[in-house]
Amino acid sequence: MTGSQVSQSHVSQPHRRLSSDHLVIATHNSGKLAEMRELLAPYGITAQSAGELNLVEPDESGMTFAENARIKAQAAARAARLPAFADDSGLAVEALDGAPGIHSARWAGPDRDFGHAMERIEQQLRACGATMPAQRRAQFVSALCLAWPDGHTEDFEARVAGTLVWPPRGTRGFGYDPMFLPDGQQRTFGEMSSEEKHGLPPRGKGLSHRARAFMKLAEACLDRR
Repeated sequence: MTGSQVSQSHVSQPHRRLSSDHLVIATHNSGKLAEMRELLAPYGITAQSAGELNLVEPDESGMTFAENARIKAQAAARAARLPAFADDSGLAVEALDGAPGIHSARWAGPDRDFGHAMERIEQQLRACGATMPAQRRAQFVSALCLAWPDGHTEDFEARVAGTLVWPPRGTRGFGYDPMFLPDGQQRTFGEMSSEEKHGLPPRGKGLSHRARAFMKLAEACLDRR
């Protein structure tokens, strides 16, 4: 192989830009839907959710957040014949070997009882002696996928590190937000306003895992309108 062939083989392909102003948000989760709509608003994109379109939820059979985000985005794009945007996210607790991880929603059960899910995490942390802040480290992970009906996908991932507190604090946000204290902050995600948690620069700091992943996606694929 020649030097020119080597250099050509390492040239990355450009990201595909989203040309449509209509998008499907591949979620049936009202909390995620609200955050995603707020993130998309500056880009002039009109979005409907998979739930509003009565799309069937696909089996999330992936082994990673990225795989599950891709499954959801591709299924919605094919069904709606529109570009689709999906998030797969969750809480990975170090002392629990990364659990609940990709099963974060399942820990809340069919009724999406995250109060019960947080109690379950706390019980398991205490069972393994994780009572000090240094033993209660965790990460929120967000994998985003933008998929087109022709099968093309763009994938992005980001994380935010923090410590789990007990009892939970705050009633804002959703999921595990009330027990997650991000590094460098004095309040949990459950105590923050939506703009504080995932507001984008210059108005916000892009603090949350979903906002950080979205900033990568927006830079690569979106244009402000």
